Amino acid sequence: MPGTTDNNSTDNSSLTRAIEQALVTRDRDHQLRRRQIVRAIDATHVDIDGRRLTSFCSNNYLGLSHHPRVIEAMARAVREHGAGSAASPLITGHTPAHASAEAALARWKQTEAALLLPSGYQANHAAIQAIAGTAAAAGGRVRFLLDKLAHASLVDAIRAVTGGSVGDRGEGSAGRGFRVFAHNDLAKLSRLLRDAAPDEIQVVVTESIFSMDGDAADLAGLAALKREHPFTLVLDEAHGSGVYGHAGAGYAAEHGLASAVDVFIVTLSKALGAAGGAICASGAFCDAVANFGRAYVYSTATPPALAAAAEAAVGVLRDEPQRQRRVRTLAQHARAELARAGFRFPPGPADSPILPLILGDERAATAAANRLRDAGLLVLPVRPPTVPKGSSRLRVTLSSEHRDDEVERLVAALGRL
Repeated sequence: MPGTTDNNSTDNSSLTRAIEQALVTRDRDHQLRRRQIVRAIDATHVDIDGRRLTSFCSNNYLGLSHHPRVIEAMARAVREHGAGSAASPLITGHTPAHASAEAALARWKQTEAALLLPSGYQANHAAIQAIAGTAAAAGGRVRFLLDKLAHASLVDAIRAVTGGSVGDRGEGSAGRGFRVFAHNDLAKLSRLLRDAAPDEIQVVVTESIFSMDGDAADLAGLAALKREHPFTLVLDEAHGSGVYGHAGAGYAAEHGLASAVDVFIVTLSKALGAAGGAICASGAFCDAVANFGRAYVYSTATPPALAAAAEAAVGVLRDEPQRQRRVRTLAQHARAELARAGFRFPPGPADSPILPLILGDERAATAAANRLRDAGLLVLPVRPPTVPKGSSRLRVTLSSEHRDDEVERLVAALGRL
């Protein structure tokens, strides 16, 4: 049709200008993100542009990405089941490898059932969608009560199902079906629960170990509050699983509070060393996800090899508890040394392997990361909008595979900052 090409050209040109302007603004504010090619040498060392660096920025807390049992399980599953699933779990994508891994994950997290998803991000979306979808199908209402520092995937999921406006860190106007409470502010949460409509399902959503600050949810307080004002507790254990609890079953399990949690979200890409996510909950909830969790229903199933890797990793957690002890001992030591050097950490576990070194300004965080790289240490800056403005930081993460001398070198280099 006459004019069609010109209109498309105008639209494309307008989009291109908008993209350029947005990226220039990000760059000006020292917030522009860029990828780099990183070749893993082993669990804690990488090669970037031909230079070997000790990595202190991955979530490979127990080094399982390079564990022989995990690698062999993946290789065996590829030979047996092929490279991919080729369909969603509800078509032909649910293989014996998936069923076996889900049963192992459920036993590990002490739940009736588990479902595998391609990522932790999708697992959070599917869980929230299932709650909203089942409530709507039953003719009921649901309200999500979200910790302000909860992961972006939880923020995005709740925003999508409620139509609310939530910023990258939970800021914004409350939607029709959610409220945000200040980080670990159980007094505010108690007021919200007390004032809830009697016909409305209340769902509290939080993390066990928070990804950016390395601190912990007040699970004991949440369990006590749940006895006063019943609610459904969705707990993202992405950074607690593997590091805490018997056989790495998680922070809630370590404190004897797993029974207070209704839905666990687990990522397989952190302490378990592979990729993907899982929802661990009751059999009924997992059935709800399979019916109302769009991120599960409409996604191709996780490759069987990743399911096999997850099951193998759970076995390693059970058989090699020294890995968990090692990373927590390193974290205690590094935190104590850095505290003596003047760094301050948020209140929380003294053995969390996530160490946020808050420098404030984006340029300061970037400059510090560059100085560490010059010293052969890979630590990346975290800047807004990932964290609130004024809290740019270095996010140091430790692994059981770091050597003592490498941690000492890191502490000394940070002390010089």
